Amino acid sequence: MSILIQKDTRIIVQGMSGRIGQFHAEDMIKNGTNVVGGVTPGRGGETVLGRPIFNTVAEAVEAVGAQASLVFVPPPGAADAIMEAAEAGLEFAVCVTDGIPSQDMMKVKRFLRRFPAARKMRFIGPNCAGVISPGKGFMGIMPPAIYLPGRVGIVGRSGTLGYEAASQMKALGIGVSTSVGIGGDPINGSSFRDILELFENDPETDAVMMIGEIGGPQEAEAAAYARDHMTKPVVAYIAGLSAPKGRKMGHAGAIISAFGESAQEKVEILSAAGITVAPTPSAMGETIAKVLGVRQAA
Repeated sequence: MSILIQKDTRIIVQGMSGRIGQFHAEDMIKNGTNVVGGVTPGRGGETVLGRPIFNTVAEAVEAVGAQASLVFVPPPGAADAIMEAAEAGLEFAVCVTDGIPSQDMMKVKRFLRRFPAARKMRFIGPNCAGVISPGKGFMGIMPPAIYLPGRVGIVGRSGTLGYEAASQMKALGIGVSTSVGIGGDPINGSSFRDILELFENDPETDAVMMIGEIGGPQEAEAAAYARDHMTKPVVAYIAGLSAPKGRKMGHAGAIISAFGESAQEKVEILSAAGITVAPTPSAMGETIAKVLGVRQAA
C-alpha cells in the first residue's frame, strides 16, 4: 500500500472553483486520481470538471464520502480551511498554499492536537508540492510524468529538488513508491521523522531519499530516528552549503539560527547516523543507485 493515498482514496479539492484549484484538479483527474468533488463556500450545487461542488467539507463527507482534501485556499482563509477539513473527520489533507502567517499555522497545530475529532487527520504542508504515489494518484502541483512507479520513497522540504531527484532516478530506471513534499515553512504539519516512520512501515518502500536544507532541527531529528529505528537505507541531500549564517535563503524556514542548522553541520549529523549523503544535487540519483546496487549505464 502507498503511505498516504491509494487509488481509491476519495479526494476533494478545497478551492476547486478557483482558477488554480481547477487547473491542478484537472491534472489530477487526467492522471487517474479519484477526485470526487470540491468545496467552495457559496458555490454549493455547482459542477466543476464534472464533479459536484459543496459549500462545506462536512457536506462533501456526507454526500460523496470524502476522505482526503487538497487545499487551494488563499492565505487569509487557508488555516480555517485546514481546520474545517479536520473537524469534518477527514483522514488526510495537503495544503500547497504559500504565505500563510505563522500565527495561523500555530493555531492549526494547536487545533489538530487538542480536538479529538481532528487528531486522526494527517496534515502535509503548507507551502509544499504535495504527495504522489505514481500509478495510484497524486494531491498537489508536481508534474506526474517525471515519476516512475517503484520502491524508493522521497521526502523533501523543496518541491523542486524533489522533482529533480525523481527525474534523475527515472533516468536510471529507479522508481518511486511515494514522494512527499513536507513544505519549507518553519511550522508545518508533518516532519521528516513522521514520514520516515511511514516509509519504514511501508512494505512497498525499500529505501528513502530525504532532501533537506538549512534552518531548523528537522534533519537532526530525522537522523536520530533513522539511526535508532530505520532498517531501510536512507540517502540524503542538504541544500545550502554556501548559505551565510543568519541570511534567509528561499523557504521561510531556511535560515540558520542555531548550532546544527547549517548545511555542513546537518551533513555531519546525518553521516554520523549512518545516512549516505549526496555531495551535490546532480548526484542524488546516482547516490541512491549506488546504495541500491543499481548498475548505471556507462
